[in-house]
Amino acid sequence: MKSFESLGLSRGLVESVELLGFETPTPIQEKSIPVLLKGDRDFVGLAQTGTGKTAAFGLPLLDLVDDQSRYTQALVLAPTRELGLQITSDLENFSEKFKKFNIVAVYGGASISEQIRKVKRGAHVIVATPGRLIDLIDRKAVDISAIRYVVLDEADEMLNMGFKEDLDKILSYTPDTKITWLFSATMPKEVKAIMKNYMADPFELTVGDKNAGNVNIEHRYVLVRERDKYSAIKRILDFNPDIFGLIFCRTRIDTQKVAEMLMKDGYNADALHGDLTQQQRDRVMMKFRDRSLQILVATDVAARGIDVENITHVIHMNMPDEMEFYTHRSGRTARAGKSGISIALVSREELGRMKQIEKSLKSPFKRMMVPTGPEVCQKQLLALMHKVKEVTVKEEEMEAFLPAVYEELHHLTKPELIKRFAAIEFNRFLDYYRNAPDLNAQDSGEGQGSRYITGARFFINLGKMDGFEKAGFLDMIEEVTGVERKEIGKIDLKGAYSFFEVEKELAEQVSRAFEGFVYHGRAVRVEITDAKSDAAASKSKSRKKHFSMKKEGHRKFGGKSFHRKRW
Repeated sequence: MKSFESLGLSRGLVESVELLGFETPTPIQEKSIPVLLKGDRDFVGLAQTGTGKTAAFGLPLLDLVDDQSRYTQALVLAPTRELGLQITSDLENFSEKFKKFNIVAVYGGASISEQIRKVKRGAHVIVATPGRLIDLIDRKAVDISAIRYVVLDEADEMLNMGFKEDLDKILSYTPDTKITWLFSATMPKEVKAIMKNYMADPFELTVGDKNAGNVNIEHRYVLVRERDKYSAIKRILDFNPDIFGLIFCRTRIDTQKVAEMLMKDGYNADALHGDLTQQQRDRVMMKFRDRSLQILVATDVAARGIDVENITHVIHMNMPDEMEFYTHRSGRTARAGKSGISIALVSREELGRMKQIEKSLKSPFKRMMVPTGPEVCQKQLLALMHKVKEVTVKEEEMEAFLPAVYEELHHLTKPELIKRFAAIEFNRFLDYYRNAPDLNAQDSGEGQGSRYITGARFFINLGKMDGFEKAGFLDMIEEVTGVERKEIGKIDLKGAYSFFEVEKELAEQVSRAFEGFVYHGRAVRVEITDAKSDAAASKSKSRKKHFSMKKEGHRKFGGKSFHRKRW
């Protein structure tokens, strides 16, 4: 097995890496560092998150940068503030025993004047998020016209987050002679377009299969009704008392709601989403990094770039629409060669999407059952006994208090004492889970005794052209129909029309609720459809229950007409 020194790195860099506790390079580091050290060719590295990509590009980059020159020689672009700060910290640690570099992180949510001051002192390396870097370029506070190296880290995430135009603008300010290194966990067509437009005959390196998942992640799923997902999450958390994990939700509203419900129910949880201020985000992330927070509930965008060690579980409240999103979600665990568990809470409508992701990842999803009440009680009791067994007894500090304790408990036998001690924790879970129902959905929604009801899929003639995004669209459905958010399934937002799913038993309620609904003076119609007929949903009248909303005027809701609300 190779060492970092054998890869050709300068001795100072090797000493810094050894000081950090790294002895042998990961596969992506072993294969990429010798190539990048030459500094004469564009490079594309494809590897899963958590495999050491920062060191793979960071070490050779520092070896190539001239610390005696004051102009900016290297630019590293990252999708999020959190990842940018982490890259900056890593680069500073890597150079501890090497050279003195001025490495400046620029990102939104912090003082731009302070960042400008640091850059003008002479930044050898700038680590930036795209939006803030463009602000600095527009202010003529950053000059990247003579840049030598550009690194696009987590390129697929940047493109998924809508940074394509920003990347195009930034790269247009860089010289044609620059060397570009691109690192990504997946290879969607948008990343291939970046390669084609901005790179010349790049050296391509793939560690593992393209778009495949981390082999150290165990992928599991539970089959539950949409309405039972929160209860299932609580069971999973209770069954894993030592869990340190992430829960992903589809929307900011769901994220905040789930986090608040968990906190109310006594769990050590908090939320991370786009509606938080930067100060709030920093506070939450600080708590999560130092493990004073056990569960972080997050949206896909907010959690991009999070690299926290030893995350044991990633839980998906809903299956994401894109395979890349699942890859990045699950990649928050099993980092740096460690193992982890990814658990997807899947309704029957989401099974098809799960199978597609399973096929793309080339990794099977193993079905697990939602733990029963007695199973949770047993696991919690054993966890308590393990803590008793492993606890450190500070005898000197306790010695003065023990006589009173012995006197209070002297009449109890050893078995009685153990039982009473265990009951303190056990009784709480026993009371909560007494007569707890089975939350596992049946494999099939058909047949007598099945507890699962197949969902209804609706067509509606509203979409992105009407100014809707998924969060606002979800708000509208919930307010108009009175259907709880947890009963609303997949939303497929198109241009002039959309599709959404609800529990089958609520279909009539939804249909009646939209009768007479007018949006901006236009009559709205909905109709029950199915996944196979989506393409013809707006035209087909056969095999569908059709509801035409053409009543004149505005239907009253809560004493106010709809045109006075956001709709």
